[in-house]
Amino acid sequence: MNKIPRRVVTGIQNGKSTIVEDKEAENAVEHLPGLLISDIWNTQKAPASLDFEVPIPNTGFPQTPKNGTYFRYVVIPPDKDLGIEFKAGELHPMMHQTQTLDYIVILSGELHLIMEEGETLLKAGDIVIQRGTNHAWSNRSDQPCIQLAILMDGEV
Repeated sequence: MNKIPRRVVTGIQNGKSTIVEDKEAENAVEHLPGLLISDIWNTQKAPASLDFEVPIPNTGFPQTPKNGTYFRYVVIPPDKDLGIEFKAGELHPMMHQTQTLDYIVILSGELHLIMEEGETLLKAGDIVIQRGTNHAWSNRSDQPCIQLAILMDGEV
């Protein structure tokens, strides 16, 4: 299974800033073959508490806390590796909607963002601002795509 890059967590000890944790993320879960998700960090409210972390379950579709956030690392394998067949004119089988404002950065690979009306090809370095709409991700390449996503509770 893929390793999630190291995670550095800072904090205060004895009145001075320090590195509290420096290791690989421990909650990487392969929800489907090759679909690797790690919910790296979350906040439970806004403004965010800087004193502690409340661990959250790692789920295929995020369940962002009310007034909170998720910081998520996702490896999306090629559709063919997931057994997904997508036909033009039909809804993608992974179409979903969350009530969140998402900031998404494509780190490597490529991925199609599919909406109910239209789609676009994303490549490494591209940024998506996803505002609570129905959408799906389709990897039509031969390589996995890695994305980072920050999801914030939103109002529709």
